[in-house]
Amino acid sequence: MTRISDPRERARRSGATVPLAAAPNEPPAPPRAERAPTISHRVQYGALRGVIGTLRRIGIGPAGAVGAGLGLLGYRPLGIRREVVERQVRAAFPKLPPEEVQRIARASYANLGRTTTETALLSRYDREEIIDMFDDVEGWSIVQERLARGKGLILVSGHLGNWEIGGAYLAARGLPMQAVARYMENPLFDRYLTRTRERIGMQIVHDDEAVRRVPRSLRAGHAVAFLVDQGAVGLASTWVPFFGRLAKTPRGPAVFALRLGAPVVFGAAIRQPSGRFRLTFEPIDSSSSGNLEADVERIVTDYTATLERWVRRAPEQYFWHHRRWKHQRPGTPPELGEPT
Repeated sequence: MTRISDPRERARRSGATVPLAAAPNEPPAPPRAERAPTISHRVQYGALRGVIGTLRRIGIGPAGAVGAGLGLLGYRPLGIRREVVERQVRAAFPKLPPEEVQRIARASYANLGRTTTETALLSRYDREEIIDMFDDVEGWSIVQERLARGKGLILVSGHLGNWEIGGAYLAARGLPMQAVARYMENPLFDRYLTRTRERIGMQIVHDDEAVRRVPRSLRAGHAVAFLVDQGAVGLASTWVPFFGRLAKTPRGPAVFALRLGAPVVFGAAIRQPSGRFRLTFEPIDSSSSGNLEADVERIVTDYTATLERWVRRAPEQYFWHHRRWKHQRPGTPPELGEPT
């Protein structure tokens, strides 16, 4: 793998890949019916903007530390989803002693608080400042080579490290990029995050638009990013092993790759002890054997196994708060389903 020891300098020397642009002749997506925010939504959003306004004055490093502290309050004393987090960590690492399970769980709350704060502040940073958040990038040549094939590029990742800053790095390098995202429960939060992502160069494709817009983006030679570690009702999925249990996992990236010939690359932005990030890319085999269902199963299994390998390296930075094994097919043996 090619290593970029100074991402900012390499970006200056090599230049941006391609300016971000909409897919040729792509009409604008029809607007989704606007959800009217409730009073609760407005109160939550007002509190968020007040906190963001305060944190902007102290910079992203100190603000991240404040976010980590706020995240820890969710673990104790508030105990928000603490049972879920500890239960899933125990299921993933059954040989760990209780105190280590608790340490990982507690650290995951801190990482979530820090990640949320960093994401909320991203819009105030320019491209060079975003690139400068990274100490090291491995495998950038893989991204460049796959994109140069002219079939577009499918990027897959999970809720590990700081996935939003990883996407911001790609946009800052000039990668023509769309990110597939689900709508958030709070429409005011959703609009704010969408504006933040678009300001740093990412176009957002909401999941109800993906079937129409993703193929156009790939045919235009763009990269399309997916987070592939959350199953949901109504989402085309398959069940593959994740830490030894069957997890409902989106199959869309695999289907798009096979039908359109787009290569697949996995990426992860892991926080380092310095507070900066290390971004790594590695290829996922998306070749076709002619058996679509078998190939989809293999590709989904591969990118899920790759994510698991990275989570094992940094379990403290994974989003254990989501019930990863919640949705199961009828008849799944208990030992392969959701931990209890």
